[in-house]
Amino acid sequence: MFFMLNILGVIIVMGIVYLCSPRKKEVAWRAIATLLVLEILITWFMLKTTIGGWIINKIASFFTWLIDCANEGIAFVFPSALANDTVDFFFSALLPIIFIVTFFDILSYFGILPWIIDKVGWLISKASGLPKLESFYSIQMMFLGNTEALAVIRGQLANLKEHRLLTFGIMSMSCISGSIVGAYLSLVPAEYVFCAIPLNCLNALLVVNMLNPVKISKEEDIIYQPAKEEKKDFFSTISNSMLIGMNMVIVIAAMLVGYVALTAAVNGLLGIFVQGLTIQKIFSYIFSPFAYLLGLPTKDALYVAQLMGTKLATNEFVAMMDLKKHLSSLAPHTVAVAATFLTSFANFSTIGMIYGAFSSLLSEEKSAIIGKNVWKLLISGIAVSLLSAMLVGLFVW
Repeated sequence: MFFMLNILGVIIVMGIVYLCSPRKKEVAWRAIATLLVLEILITWFMLKTTIGGWIINKIASFFTWLIDCANEGIAFVFPSALANDTVDFFFSALLPIIFIVTFFDILSYFGILPWIIDKVGWLISKASGLPKLESFYSIQMMFLGNTEALAVIRGQLANLKEHRLLTFGIMSMSCISGSIVGAYLSLVPAEYVFCAIPLNCLNALLVVNMLNPVKISKEEDIIYQPAKEEKKDFFSTISNSMLIGMNMVIVIAAMLVGYVALTAAVNGLLGIFVQGLTIQKIFSYIFSPFAYLLGLPTKDALYVAQLMGTKLATNEFVAMMDLKKHLSSLAPHTVAVAATFLTSFANFSTIGMIYGAFSSLLSEEKSAIIGKNVWKLLISGIAVSLLSAMLVGLFVW
């Protein structure tokens, strides 16, 4: 029975996303079916074969190397900060943006990144039904956080129309960052983290195909490359990249402080009317039906719903720390779906980070597209996490 509930859950979540689509007639069902089949094969490959986990680990090690390089620079300026056992989010997740932006700008300067986007994007676009750039972005999201990933392709974003920009905002809700994969692995089983990473990317393509379908001509499906006369000299380019990265760090930090503080303020106001009532609890009640659709018995469903509410209102780390305490007492299926659901940045703070990234990279008019479509970003992040968890749940009992 629980297995059938799990399958029903996939159908219901996709149905809800479809009902929320303002352009239902443009939904590419063939691409969605292709992505679903591909996801099932990947889930099997990741959970049932050793080579699957090895491949993802090798990819992760490259991005871990990037973060290690960034930490060398951070440690030079802030040696006492990185010497602590617990490193602040500002140093571990935000400051590495400066180096990562610079590194990929160097690749862009020599034409390497545009070439990779063109070739990899073309391959993924065959399955996703979306343009090359959007398809490449889904792969890039696997180990670069939304802010870093957006910064890497900012030269491309500046040349896109609003309806395509929204696609990147929607997909960015399903990112993680290579800098925090290690933190995830210290809290929940590695196999579910590494399985969630590619599934989130493919599900982001699936969901955006319904929420914001994009159709462009073959002539428009090109990767922008600046003319030679537009290029600055190499050292000016990398210096400018570092300043852009620092600007992003400041904007994103401001957004995070503001959103977390607002959550605390709202919880305080709610507590005046109902003792102990918080946004987290409200969301846990809302998520309860979906927890059942993960194929869980009542007791486990109520607990996983609480984890879902905690993730959305605060962040995934708070929820993962709670899950870690109960790993030994939970069924394998419950651990699998809960850990997979929690492996992404889908929460209110992330919307602030995405808006901050758009504001620092693009004009005010273009960044406004995020503020106008917050509900689409929320639906996307929740739906992607649910679909990934449900697909993993089919293989773990």
